Amino acid sequence: MILHAGLIALRFGRDWRGVLIEGASGSGKSDLALRAMQEGFRIVADDRVLVWASGGRTFGRAPDALHGLMETRGAGVLPVGALPFCPILLAVRCEPSPDAVERMPDGGTLDLPAGPVPIRSLWPFDRAAPAKLRRLIEHLGHGH
Repeated sequence: MILHAGLIALRFGRDWRGVLIEGASGSGKSDLALRAMQEGFRIVADDRVLVWASGGRTFGRAPDALHGLMETRGAGVLPVGALPFCPILLAVRCEPSPDAVERMPDGGTLDLPAGPVPIRSLWPFDRAAPAKLRRLIEHLGHGH
């Protein structure tokens, strides 16, 4: 399955935890990924993510033609050091305004090939959005 999304990952020990970034074209997916990279995340895929299940987990990677490339509005398509793949443990949906983000989310999930993963809404242009991504991925499984 190929999704119109971005995929970034943060390392914890020897493991990578991937965050799928969903949103309409122009919604800020790449902008959020770029700012998250400044906070220690690594890009896996920009704009298109090839998703599959293996060993009970869902993984994602860039299609071959897009691996190592990132489109940045105003700068064009530029090379970037990308991870080859990672497990997807969380999804975020880019919302069009800060008002569209629930203050206390209900704990929704996104169905992926190996099963559902938590999904949260973010306004991608929030200065704190990369820090929020880090907190979300750090606290997976804690019910918050």
